[in-house]
Amino acid sequence: MRYKSIEIEGVVIIELSGKLMGGDDSSKFRDLIYDLLEKNKKNIVVNLGKVSWINSAGMGILISGYTTMRKHQGDLKLLNVSNKIKSLLYVTKLNLIFESFDNEIEAVQSYSGN
Repeated sequence: MRYKSIEIEGVVIIELSGKLMGGDDSSKFRDLIYDLLEKNKKNIVVNLGKVSWINSAGMGILISGYTTMRKHQGDLKLLNVSNKIKSLLYVTKLNLIFESFDNEIEAVQSYSGN
């Protein structure tokens, strides 16, 4: 997993790429989330458009990020979720937890009420 992040209107967009499979990815993502919290950045969008594969440990990474943000009065939303990942979210019922967007502008604007 590789990532880069940008900030738009107070919303941090984390663009992940490659495979999201646990292991080192878990600690990288956790460190990134806590670093953002230390900077008081609590509105997060994770762009999955360049993620080629995600396994159960990878789903755990997203769940952990989501629960960490929620515990700190923040939120984590998803962007550009492929059909393959959408079906995983549906089967695991995580589609009921994660708010998901196909458009970056809509994802950023979804935070304007917070």
